[in-house]
Amino acid sequence: MKKSAGTYVKQANSAIALFVYLTFTVFALFIGCVQSVSAKQVNVTDVRFSDSRDLARIVLEFDEPPSFSYFSLANPERVVIDLQNVDNAFNFSSIGLSGNKVSKLRHSTPITSKDSRIVIETNKKLSVRLFTLTPADEDVKQARHRLVIELIDPNPPSEVAISNARSNNADPNVAVNALEPDRDRDIIIVIDAGHGGVDPGSIGPAGTYEKHITLSISKMLARQINAQPGLRAVLTREGDYYISPNDRPEIAVRENADLLVSIHADAFTSPQPRGGSVWFLSKGRADSELGRLLEQTERSSQLLGPAADIIEDRDTERYFAETILNMSMDLFRALSYELSHELIKDMKGVTRMHKSLPQSASLAVLTAPETPSILVEVGFISNPQEEKNLNWAEHRQRLANAMYTSIKRYFKKTPPDGTAWALAKYSQPLSHKVVSGEFLSLIAQRYGVSVKALKMQNKLNSDLLQVGQVLTIPK
Repeated sequence: MKKSAGTYVKQANSAIALFVYLTFTVFALFIGCVQSVSAKQVNVTDVRFSDSRDLARIVLEFDEPPSFSYFSLANPERVVIDLQNVDNAFNFSSIGLSGNKVSKLRHSTPITSKDSRIVIETNKKLSVRLFTLTPADEDVKQARHRLVIELIDPNPPSEVAISNARSNNADPNVAVNALEPDRDRDIIIVIDAGHGGVDPGSIGPAGTYEKHITLSISKMLARQINAQPGLRAVLTREGDYYISPNDRPEIAVRENADLLVSIHADAFTSPQPRGGSVWFLSKGRADSELGRLLEQTERSSQLLGPAADIIEDRDTERYFAETILNMSMDLFRALSYELSHELIKDMKGVTRMHKSLPQSASLAVLTAPETPSILVEVGFISNPQEEKNLNWAEHRQRLANAMYTSIKRYFKKTPPDGTAWALAKYSQPLSHKVVSGEFLSLIAQRYGVSVKALKMQNKLNSDLLQVGQVLTIPK
């Protein structure tokens, strides 16, 4: 039976009505889902605080990405941070505040009942910097979303003031107890992930950004270091944001680091070059940095410490300071070279090396004056095969493993004074293996102990020794 035109019109209208109804229903469900997600309460899972000479840092960890706003108030000085849709059940009672910048962390009345407001009371006017860190790469499965609050002192106490505080224990602007180094402190290793933020670094043929590769390897290395008692890693950046190359060594200085490792991926105009390399500061750049440091106000007096008080001639004082600093920088360059050699040995087991010996260069990131510093090129991202390798998480982990192995072996052999590793090494009893021609009195004289003490320590009934016999030297 043939349908009329009116019938077709009615059917079309019904279909349109049904389509509009379904579209509206789906849209309403979508809006409801979005509102439901946006209404989900965000929880604070951890709060951490740290303080250094010119910077106090507060890190809040969340189970979901936080939304926030902030402003500063004066008389008294404080920073107010509003966290949208964040549960305010967390408290600051367990946070140990140190240093001379932050006097109190507390809650205040939030904008709405679903929000949280944090007030940071400070002892002076500080610059404020806030940024979020998100676990974006696949190597950080357990990481939380973080809000980092940095309170920067534009006029931090000078090294002279710190030295006076240590001597007199009287400067009210310096937390002296926080300045005194522990005899069993951790070995601090600053890990610098090259580039970041608006600076992507080199870009591989397949579009891989150097900044992502360096951050991933840095985090892998930091996790291994922090898992080892006696070692502590500090990352110059934990997310995708920019830090000036000149500011990176300043972080090592601020953290009183025992080592700075800067991680990069090389590149060239052609795809053929490949392989890793390790770099340390050139002598020419070290000399120019020495001159720059000596031009800083009272730098020579700071270097000489109490000796500066008995040197009346300013030119003589500068001469001594220059000699001391020169020797210090030469020492740290030598240590950097030694560690570079160790690292090349271990990297050879993971990747081809473009340079088989440590290379020196004038690189800004390596200019921390009193910190051994190395720069590691993990490969040529401009080489298609090496770009593919660097995009492989297992290869990046192997590179991090090689760096960790070298660093651990190096510090086991030469632990810095005042660290737990140094205390453990030098508190162990000495041993001596007897060789042909040695006798007991000679060994006792060599180690500055008596023959009687040496015999008692080793339960010897006579002065006779055997070649190859191992003696324990009494303390």
